[in-house]
Amino acid sequence: MSGTSEKPGSAPDAVRPTVTQSNATSRPVSAPHGGSAPRDVSDRHDYRAAFNAAHLAMAVVDREGLVVTANPSLGQILGTDALQLREQSAADLLDLASDARSFHAYLEVLAGRRARFRCTRRLKHFDGRSLWAEVTATPVPDSGTVLLSVADTSDRRELQARLRHLQMHDPVTRLPNRTLFFERLTAALENSAYDDGGTGRIGVCYLDLDGFKAVNDTLGHRVGDRLLTAVASRLARCADQYGYARAGGHLVARLGGDEFALLVEDSTGTEQLADLAQSVLTALQQPFDLAGQRLAVSASIGVVERAAAGTTATGLMQAADTTLYWAKADGKARWTLFDPERNAHRMTRQALSSTLRPAVERGEFTLEYQPLVDLEGGGVRGVEALVRWEHPQFGTLAPNRFISIAEEDGSIVQLGRWVLRTACRQARQWQIAHPGTPPIFVSVNVAVRQVWDSDLVADVAGILAETGLAPNLLQLELTESAVMGSAGRPLQALQALSDMGVHIAIDDFGTGYSNLAYLSRLPVSVLKLDGSFVRGFQDEAHANPADETIVEALVQLAHRLGLTVTAECVETSGQAARLRRIGCDTGQGWLYSRAVTPERIAAMIAVSPQDRPGLRV
Repeated sequence: MSGTSEKPGSAPDAVRPTVTQSNATSRPVSAPHGGSAPRDVSDRHDYRAAFNAAHLAMAVVDREGLVVTANPSLGQILGTDALQLREQSAADLLDLASDARSFHAYLEVLAGRRARFRCTRRLKHFDGRSLWAEVTATPVPDSGTVLLSVADTSDRRELQARLRHLQMHDPVTRLPNRTLFFERLTAALENSAYDDGGTGRIGVCYLDLDGFKAVNDTLGHRVGDRLLTAVASRLARCADQYGYARAGGHLVARLGGDEFALLVEDSTGTEQLADLAQSVLTALQQPFDLAGQRLAVSASIGVVERAAAGTTATGLMQAADTTLYWAKADGKARWTLFDPERNAHRMTRQALSSTLRPAVERGEFTLEYQPLVDLEGGGVRGVEALVRWEHPQFGTLAPNRFISIAEEDGSIVQLGRWVLRTACRQARQWQIAHPGTPPIFVSVNVAVRQVWDSDLVADVAGILAETGLAPNLLQLELTESAVMGSAGRPLQALQALSDMGVHIAIDDFGTGYSNLAYLSRLPVSVLKLDGSFVRGFQDEAHANPADETIVEALVQLAHRLGLTVTAECVETSGQAARLRRIGCDTGQGWLYSRAVTPERIAAMIAVSPQDRPGLRV
């Protein structure tokens, strides 16, 4: 339905005699000078004949909205004789009062306060058929009447509907496509704000077939299309079974490729969506028989259910897409429910990822240092450099919040180079500031990607030359899994660094491959025992003898291979005493100190072990 306004103009001349005919028939018309009838009388007959013969259905109504006269075409549309329409209400005949807005515009035309009105109506034929018609109302100047024209648009509307159906449906599965799905989703969110009888909630199951690409690649796209059609049929049955089908069609759509979505309006809660998702998984687990091919597929489903108020179609589908990714990451062939906390973590991770590289350039990173203490003498032998990100929005962030992100996007190379240079420069400053004290080494964590994506050997050599730090005062830490799996370029780099005099340490030893035979062939000089071994010593009254046996065996093995051993996570004096008795070389943990500023380390270097309360073992 639509309405438009136009400037008043001259009404069709064919209408004028029709409007005045009933008033003029009783008056004789005489020709001047005894000749033929006046020209306007002849025109009147011509116009009336044209009005009656017109294919366009028309009627003239008075200011009260009653039909003065109608042509046969209108009678034909309404399934009655045109004469039967006189004195009837045009609004009733043409359903103009079905909505208040249209009816008001129509009354404005009748009153002469509006120049034009147009709307589309679904009319009922007298024989029961329905038809679509475009109704136009225009005032007839100087007559006090209004001309109504009614154009049958049923064929055109049917063609438009067919074209729209083709445009809005997937040609393979015949399901609604992405465009129609988002149209209906948007409408559902808008309607929920005005629908007092609904739950005010909405839900989506967003699914993706696992391994569908392999079907296309091995069996061809024709089989792939048949599989998609079969999947669509099962999804539609699930929607029907759970009552999620509406008069407008199934709320199941193919969004593209092997992605489908099920929309649940007026949902009753997450349990309802979970039941639907489980039914879909169960339905798809049954094998498909496709022209002699027996195929088994599974799906990953992201489930989102929430209040419709304040929700946008884009926001809802972004949440569904994220949850679908979680389902695939968690192992596929499952459904996963949207978790706001997990999503917040993901958003934070994304925010960190987008600002990590610029943060290095802006100098937002700092280093703190945790002492590595000689278990026998109690002195500080070295420190481990631990990077902190002073984020302007999230505050101080520990390495576990951003190092994995840096490794994924490659910024670990730039960040690692900064950490290495800063730590070496600081170690050299301590050495210069305390010439009478044996210099301490600095240990820096290195990711394997730094070896692959940069020339780590050249970087280390250049930084040592730049800072003046001796190679034997630098220790590089790599995780056990990274070192044990080293081959080719990484192993060559580690060997070159070792030949340079740099110490190589295996961090978190005992949690990865633990390939002891391979250990003897690596250029490693230090093992750092994972804290899980040391924690077994915490309960001194009920110590686990197996933990002590394992640690003792590892220490003895390392010493026989010429390696030193550092124990991590030392928190009690009892742990330190046991580790010292076993023969462990150095300890690191909160018993001695947390990671602190360079100034605090300088203070520890300046005093003797007996005068260091924080370092007493």
